[in-house]
Amino acid sequence: MSKALAIIPARGGSKRIPRKNIKDFLGFPIIKYSIEAALESGCFAEVMVSTDDAEIAEIAGKLGAKVPFLRSEKTSNDFATTAEVIEEVLVEYKKRGQEFECCCSIYPTAPFISADKLKKGYRLLQESNADAALAVVRYAYPIQRALKIENERVEMIMPENLSVRSQDLPPAYHDAGQYYWFKVKAFLKNSKILSPNMVAIEVPGSEVQDIDNEDDWKIAEMKYEVMHSDNRGAR
Repeated sequence: MSKALAIIPARGGSKRIPRKNIKDFLGFPIIKYSIEAALESGCFAEVMVSTDDAEIAEIAGKLGAKVPFLRSEKTSNDFATTAEVIEEVLVEYKKRGQEFECCCSIYPTAPFISADKLKKGYRLLQESNADAALAVVRYAYPIQRALKIENERVEMIMPENLSVRSQDLPPAYHDAGQYYWFKVKAFLKNSKILSPNMVAIEVPGSEVQDIDNEDDWKIAEMKYEVMHSDNRGAR
């Protein structure tokens, strides 16, 4: 496991929730949960935070992560992709004489991540002979029965499924917004997050929360408190 790198992308310019990546989440900067899980997992030779922001870099360093360099202007704008950020980090490490077999991109606003989940993802990546492993969550309701509104009227997007029982429709999944393991050589061939040789790590819906606004933030805190109600105060 010693040749793996954890990359936590955390730029400073979040718009919908200002200073989102270091905003207080139940008493700690939210990025702490991702850094702590990565360090505790023992999977990584280095846990680094990719940021363009001096305050985030300082907080990350105090929490035990490395910030060996700041992001370029190119990967700090609103349109930079996660893949571009990862590629820049890997190239910069290579310039410094460090290369890694595997890497894990960990979201900075994912307090439900744990060391055990990261270790599970690493094992799956190795045992499945896949190029990547993505944390996913199942949609709560069949997307084949989704509705749309046009001209103030409700219609099915796929009307052919109107009479199909929901239990007879295949489940669908989406990115859980938590972490993504990959083999570096395979990633650098196409520089894309989604790989044709990717496996899934399913996460329960109770342990997933997309955080895009203040309501999402409050829901995430409530979910976290429920999850950790038996060992509150352990942190």
